[in-house]
Amino acid sequence: MCGIVGISAETNVAAEIYDSLLMLQHRGQDAAGMVVCDLDGKLKSRKSMGYVRDVFQQNHMEKLIGSYGIGHVRYPTAGGTGKEFAQPMYVNSPYGISIAHNGNLTNAKELANQLFHAEMRHLNTDSDSEVLLNIFAHELAKQREIYPSAEHIFKAVSKTHRRCDGAYAVIALITGHGILAFRDTNGIRPLSIGIRKGNDRDEYIVASEDALFSSQGFTKLRDVDPGEAVFIDKNGNLFFQQCAEEPMKRPCIFEYVYFSRPDSKIDEISVYKARMRMGSKLAESIKSIRPDHDIDVVIPIPDSSTTAALQLAVDLNVPYREGFVKNRYIGRTFIMPYQEERKKSVRRKLNILDLEFQGKNVLLVDDSIVRGTTSKKIIEMAKDSGAKKSLFCISRSSN
Repeated sequence: MCGIVGISAETNVAAEIYDSLLMLQHRGQDAAGMVVCDLDGKLKSRKSMGYVRDVFQQNHMEKLIGSYGIGHVRYPTAGGTGKEFAQPMYVNSPYGISIAHNGNLTNAKELANQLFHAEMRHLNTDSDSEVLLNIFAHELAKQREIYPSAEHIFKAVSKTHRRCDGAYAVIALITGHGILAFRDTNGIRPLSIGIRKGNDRDEYIVASEDALFSSQGFTKLRDVDPGEAVFIDKNGNLFFQQCAEEPMKRPCIFEYVYFSRPDSKIDEISVYKARMRMGSKLAESIKSIRPDHDIDVVIPIPDSSTTAALQLAVDLNVPYREGFVKNRYIGRTFIMPYQEERKKSVRRKLNILDLEFQGKNVLLVDDSIVRGTTSKKIIEMAKDSGAKKSLFCISRSSN
């Protein structure tokens, strides 16, 4: 899972893309990048390993001049780690296409073989994002148009949908033409579009989450539908088209449980309210299984479980306490690329307040268990801090 954003405006967009990437940093900490294009079709780009604040320095920002552009923060789910995997990725034919991709292709190896043997395209990495970029580029080249219209671009997206399986939300910059965004046929990965009034035309933003829209002066227009494509040409004209044959909404539950910001809405469902409902459902389960429970206190594992834990405590009529203090300068352990790094980071990330544990029956609430690294360490910390009994529950399991 990664964070992607694209902005089309009347003036330079680099600073706003930078600010947007900062607000999407929770979606990826491995690498960050940006590509912008001016009205003369000149590209400027910057990408590297690391956090947004480290990748983009003042001297970089001064060179990123363009009225439309795209940005990306990476969490490595497929492919390795290294600068060559940072996005946006670029292919020069046709037109020069840059892509920012959030998701995973389940048939990436099959497609990579097709690209090499049948379509004679070279891939520089084992990233499924590079596969997706080349599939779309090949299908767009087959339209054989020097000046492609929205219709030609949408045809290429339709062909891409037919060939690609899996999850993908994509924002692409087609050099000299505009910004394209499209979402997989099942709408697994989120994608929203916002609008604001410029001096002479409307300006647009497309991003993984809508929480960043208001800070940039945009109002949410709507979510991009599963299988739908959106094209914003370099003059700010907006085009929509459904490009999938049988679209169906099947969003990833993990977006609501953990990955997205609580102030985001995905497919018009509030992430915050979804987490509250998970807490209520978990409370119902506990009452059903253990109506005579002896829980003294409910303690969340910060941060994404706090909303569910608070609602759970209210429904159980049990005190809610924050027994862990989070170091805000340690990244999310789930999206660290190496297991040893994740293990070491758990104790650096969380300090414990002994007084909330000593002699108490403690119900620890987390949002999910992915690898179990964090869960094991947290239970050990609770025991070491004098908890009489430690119970561990997951809000996700109640949904």
